[in-house]
Amino acid sequence: MGDNLREIKPDIFTTVPRLLEKVYEKIINSGRKLKGVKKMIFFWAVNVGMHYELNNARGPYYALKLKIARKLVFSKWQEALGGKLKVIVSGGAALQPRLAHIFWAAGIPVLEGYGLTETSPVIAVNNFDENGVKFGTVGPVLKNTQVKIADDHEILCKGPGVMLGYYKEPALTAEAIDSEGWFHTGDLGRIETEGHLKITGRKKELFKTSFGKYVSPEMIENNLKESEFIDTLMVVGENQKYAAAIVVPDFAHLRSWCQIKGIPYTSNKEMIEMERIKKRFHKEIHKYNKHLGATEQIKAFELLPNEWTVDSGELTATLKLRRSLISERYKTEIEKLFE
Repeated sequence: MGDNLREIKPDIFTTVPRLLEKVYEKIINSGRKLKGVKKMIFFWAVNVGMHYELNNARGPYYALKLKIARKLVFSKWQEALGGKLKVIVSGGAALQPRLAHIFWAAGIPVLEGYGLTETSPVIAVNNFDENGVKFGTVGPVLKNTQVKIADDHEILCKGPGVMLGYYKEPALTAEAIDSEGWFHTGDLGRIETEGHLKITGRKKELFKTSFGKYVSPEMIENNLKESEFIDTLMVVGENQKYAAAIVVPDFAHLRSWCQIKGIPYTSNKEMIEMERIKKRFHKEIHKYNKHLGATEQIKAFELLPNEWTVDSGELTATLKLRRSLISERYKTEIEKLFE
């Protein structure tokens, strides 16, 4: 795909977050192969990028560092994506805030948006208007479109972009659009102080622990995927005492970490069974647990040896988790989490 981008040299493209994660991982892996001063400068620039804020909020000293980072490192990221890219629009799932920070720092704005086929499809999107962007949100609601948050935190939508109904399916239509004309999206969210819409999870994916507490797995998963050690994961715990997770490590990062620590890398399966590596993942999950509520924290986890892909069946064509398939395929590992 990188070859296609360099050939076409697009000004704009739309994507799902998973692709941006893979682009970022590939860039970071190329940085790990550098030696000496070049490697040091590369990761200095990445660190600068991670602290990026909009509207020059970090002041002139940061602006100078960013200018140097763009000249020495980020300009090459632009070239890798065709060299003319002005904006990427991301949708289909939540974008990790760290990716938004780093791509904007690299001079490649990523505008996250949200909507459904039933809403033609955009409800809200970050944009270049004043106050049009806030990291971690899907931006302001479109003009002429109304959004309200129901008592159960479901996002409801009304406007000219909302469908009239499902073709020859009046019962389904009545389920989706209430008597007041509000379309029920099935997604959970809130309106931020500045007016931006933030997605917090999927209503049908909510589960309740044995203590009666609701948990939104998608929100927890997006939090933990900020870790460079974690490629993807699925949070489980319905009717259990606590939330837990099956975790697919980022094996490229793990291999690099093992090299730095002087640990011979054999196979993925053997590495995730090493006590030292389990302890490193425990430390990583504990770090991200601090940002979660008591009932949302991951109390147990199991590492898996294989990457999840569309071809292997765990991901949909839009790179979302096939939760029922994963639950069945890894039933033994999930049961082990609650022994």
